[in-house]
Amino acid sequence: MRIENRVWVSSRFVLLAVFLAVVALVQLPAGDLHGQAQTKPEIITFDAPGAGTGPYQGTEPIEINPEGAITGFYFDSNNVAHGFLRKPYGKFITFDAPGAGSANVTGLVGTPAYIYGGQGTYAISINPAGAITGFYVDKDDVWHGFLRHPDGKFITINVEGAGTGAGQGTEATTIDPAGVIQGNYITADGVYHVFVRDPGGRITKVDVPNAGTGAGQGTLISWALYDPTGAIAGEYIDANGAAHGFVRASGGKITEFDVPGAVGTYSWAINTRGMVTATYIDANYLAHGYLRAPNGKFTYVDATNTATAAYAGTWPEDINDAGTIVGNYYNDDLVNHAFIWTPDGKFTYFEVPGAGTGAYQGTTPLTNNPAGAITGLYIDNGNVSHGFLRLEGPRWSQSWWNR
Repeated sequence: MRIENRVWVSSRFVLLAVFLAVVALVQLPAGDLHGQAQTKPEIITFDAPGAGTGPYQGTEPIEINPEGAITGFYFDSNNVAHGFLRKPYGKFITFDAPGAGSANVTGLVGTPAYIYGGQGTYAISINPAGAITGFYVDKDDVWHGFLRHPDGKFITINVEGAGTGAGQGTEATTIDPAGVIQGNYITADGVYHVFVRDPGGRITKVDVPNAGTGAGQGTLISWALYDPTGAIAGEYIDANGAAHGFVRASGGKITEFDVPGAVGTYSWAINTRGMVTATYIDANYLAHGYLRAPNGKFTYVDATNTATAAYAGTWPEDINDAGTIVGNYYNDDLVNHAFIWTPDGKFTYFEVPGAGTGAYQGTTPLTNNPAGAITGLYIDNGNVSHGFLRLEGPRWSQSWWNR
């Protein structure tokens, strides 16, 4: 998503910014609340309570945990962001981090507010216990990370050295089962850096040696995509503005890499087996998906019928422990279409009912969990975003519903 609240061209969310807007609220159908097996995939659409219904407003689901709980954010009618938790059977909890700004940013007509650091609360990642991390933008447009415990208690996270000006600060992006939080911070000179926060609050700073030190350069990771073993997949922007991938092992060893044939390599999703997926850009500025094995071997992941416009093509978003990749691709009309890729090289394509058919509309999966459940967004013909959940196989137990 992953989706980014910044103006750096290295992020998949900035490159795809025009269609990463708002989403909506999902209601599960009545009945079948006892884990009955499903024989066919089921798609459930949803809108968060309070989500706006205007263009570039709506609901943005970012991550689904193994239990089927989904977190994300929505933009209200004033384009202010608010966090949400959707439990596996459709119950919503909405929340705002203490200190989050609430400025009306409707002046950003036709532009998703978060691209410019729109004020409010951005919930990004949820672990199996239901702890949520993300960031909020305060009244001065400064970013601050947060941890929301399952009981609703908030802890603010500010990395020492993070800038305190507009568009600067701390952005928490992932939380693993042990409560380790990863994220980015932006210093006063506009350079990106990665941090890792252990459950006790101790912070380790991470910079790839060859990362640039100018504004818009540095080391960064994406949203909600992590390896619970402690490994990090991310990218760094060098002094020439070129993007390169990296993997940081839990012990701290950093391996840099470039996909063969790439002029820009992004790296944002890693599973517990050390498999990495993302997009690379070729010399014609077309996007291609890839899978990098732990031994460094690359497999190319390209959907069929992709467009030939700059930055069009195949955009993997996440990979689960089975090695299944979800993402989207553009056709010649620049409409987003969803795909599922399995390690045997097979593609499955799907569309969410109600998805728009205009440029930059359509279906965009963002994360998939170990059970194969997928969450993401679709943008309708009015450019309003809505959430979806695609289920394949048994539904969840009622344990989460009763929390």
